Amino acid sequence: MSLRIAILVSGRHGRGSNMQAIVDACQDGRIDGQIVTVIGNFASSPALHRAAGIGLRTATVPSPKGSTDHDEHLYSEALLAELRAADAELICLAGYVRKLPTAIVSAYPGRVMNIHNALLPSFGGKGMYGGHVHQAVIDYGVKFSGCTVHFVDENYDSGPIILQETVPVEDDDTAETLAARVLIAEHRSYPRAVALFAAGKLRIEGRRVFTAK
Repeated sequence: MSLRIAILVSGRHGRGSNMQAIVDACQDGRIDGQIVTVIGNFASSPALHRAAGIGLRTATVPSPKGSTDHDEHLYSEALLAELRAADAELICLAGYVRKLPTAIVSAYPGRVMNIHNALLPSFGGKGMYGGHVHQAVIDYGVKFSGCTVHFVDENYDSGPIILQETVPVEDDDTAETLAARVLIAEHRSYPRAVALFAAGKLRIEGRRVFTAK
């Protein structure tokens, strides 16, 4: 049976292009899987509208209104209920910029993936998303950037790395031009990582991820 994939998006402005890359790879056979739900925290999210427009099941689980443990627990329980209702086997974060609750990570060990728009462990962590990452890369003066697909743990951008792809940082790059170049790499790398998982070819040992031939 094909892999049942849930995609998590967040924010009011995410376009859902990495979500679309995974959808396309499922449809054309590169991934032996199907998208069973797309969950966001804003009903007005363009990514959710995009998902609904192509016939995917969608759900909205609003972010906690407060910052107490109780607020986070309620959010976790609501999110977990949606994932279980869809019988998800793999969770893919695609523009999900908040920290994933520990309860979700614990419920799906080794079954949550994320893509980051830089070469981890550099330029990751809390607050490092979108254009902030690309501007930090340019300001630091590195010559290469890229993207990283990794398994998710309890901390920001710190889980075992599955795949990385590099792109050059040009002398005249802006955050926008670098972002466009990195996004092309993201659209290649994320579906490739999901396909490897669906084929049972990924094995985690400590911090290392091994790929079967």
